[in-house]
Amino acid sequence: MADYKMDKIDLKIVKMLQENSKITNLDLSKKIGLSPAPTLERVKKLEQSGIIQSYHAKVDSSAIGLNVKTFVLVSLAWQKPNALDNFIRKVKAVPEITECYIITGDADFLLKIVCKGYTYFEKIAL
Repeated sequence: MADYKMDKIDLKIVKMLQENSKITNLDLSKKIGLSPAPTLERVKKLEQSGIIQSYHAKVDSSAIGLNVKTFVLVSLAWQKPNALDNFIRKVKAVPEITECYIITGDADFLLKIVCKGYTYFEKIAL
């Protein structure tokens, strides 16, 4: 089912599940205008095709003591041997780095870092 073609109803389902993944099938079916059985079948097809990969809890980071969120631009010394592999290894070893993006412009990467406070942020070394 890798070639599953989404229609307008599927797009509505995905949007509704992104807004509230805990919505009941009955409520979802009412909001998209289908009966519960075909709604559930569509959700299952979206999951089986890989369009819906998983469901997640959105956590308030400050509620668990992670009060500093920052973005860091990184430029890589590409001339050094294994520069990219070493960088990726180091990024994976720092749990406070929650996201890493390749970017264009003056820097090569954008890192999102989430930690308890500025003293913790200052101790993060790449």
